[in-house]
Amino acid sequence: MSPQANNEVSLKRALGLFTSTMLVVGLMIGSGVFKKIVPMAQTGLSESAILMAWLAAGIITLFGAFTLSGFASLTEESGGIYEYFRLSFGNFLAFLSGWGSFTIIDGGACAALGFLFGQTINTVIPLSNPFQSLEHISIAGFIFPFADFGVKLAGMASILAVTAVNYFGVREGGVFNNIITVAKVGGILILIVFGLTYSSPEVTAASEVINVPESTTFYSAFLTSMLAAFWAYNGWDVVTNVSGEMINPKRNLPLALTFGCLLLMALYIIVNYVYMRVVPLEVLRSAGSNEIGAFIVARTLLGSQGQLMLLMLFLICVFGALNSNMVTVPRKYFRMAQEGYFFKSAKKVHPKFRTPHVSLIYTLLISCVLLISGTFELLTDMVIFTSYVFFGLLSFAVIRMKMNGTIKGKVVGYPVVPMVFLVFTIALSMNTIWVEPKQSLLGALLILSGVPFYYYFKWQKEKA
Repeated sequence: MSPQANNEVSLKRALGLFTSTMLVVGLMIGSGVFKKIVPMAQTGLSESAILMAWLAAGIITLFGAFTLSGFASLTEESGGIYEYFRLSFGNFLAFLSGWGSFTIIDGGACAALGFLFGQTINTVIPLSNPFQSLEHISIAGFIFPFADFGVKLAGMASILAVTAVNYFGVREGGVFNNIITVAKVGGILILIVFGLTYSSPEVTAASEVINVPESTTFYSAFLTSMLAAFWAYNGWDVVTNVSGEMINPKRNLPLALTFGCLLLMALYIIVNYVYMRVVPLEVLRSAGSNEIGAFIVARTLLGSQGQLMLLMLFLICVFGALNSNMVTVPRKYFRMAQEGYFFKSAKKVHPKFRTPHVSLIYTLLISCVLLISGTFELLTDMVIFTSYVFFGLLSFAVIRMKMNGTIKGKVVGYPVVPMVFLVFTIALSMNTIWVEPKQSLLGALLILSGVPFYYYFKWQKEKA
């Protein structure tokens, strides 16, 4: 088969409503639901205020899902936010949003999940570092490519494994995601049942309690807790990348986003209520910053065996979130290549498996490069910042396109919901620039590094 013929092979529409909803859930359930209770407790908020922070972050996330689903009436193509930017603002901003996803948002998320998978394996089976003698070598003083290389190798192996699964078919990747996601939700539900039936003994408050500084207000503590919760809700938007492989995406995409977000809101609020029911808030506040709060709860409920069981659940959740990303992320680069604004080979569809196999390989490569860099906390900060900058622009686009009649379909809660989401994205972006100017600047520079690539791809397209 010639390359031209190969390029004409289309993606297969094989994802129904259930699988699409499970993709939303699978993308969102990662490490956040297990880890964030400790930093949230350390803000000094009460139990009810912490639960309210989870609810408020969930509502904002749901508002974002309602807003972006307004684009579902305009296109059935894959590409997600890139495609929405193309329809709203043209090729230049669309490319920068896609380039930002490639270099920061999606690539960084896959890298972080892969690294976290390797770290979790390392807690069960200590991994050696084959390049221990080179650990001190750095790039620019903060990138140590040879540090924790055993963990990084395990992380790269996990990324390679999910790439292989998704290489051989979207149905295979979707079914595998369904199995993993059901296991994740089932494990959390078991934890909830054990927690709700737990009879706690009288506990004396821990002596080592982290005190809230006097200058800290309730509102700043509440916002800090919301930001922590956002990491657990992060990833809902990525499912829009596979709309080209959904059955009836104009109907199923908004429904999948809504059902997925509502399910996670309920699950997160209940499981965090269980955490604080089983372990006193003072104990969670006195935990180390790197401790996983859910492990403390499991140890209290079931001893060391309970902690080991939850460790396995944690491993499944991280691996499942990584698989969900690999199902969805490459479709964005596939769509960019279709439009002539990415490397040409990324638009190839495998003639047998009907998957964007080259785009999958690009995702694998950039994820492994970022994984080796080891700058995961920095990447996480930039992921949140750049994501919400792009969300804000799309919120504005929905409002404008609804007003001029371009979007004729229903936008849930219009105009209040898109306006609230827009105001929140502006506030969050401005706060991030103020609090973390270096990370924000680096994120902006990485996005702007795509400008010469845009003009190169544009020249190539015009020359063809």
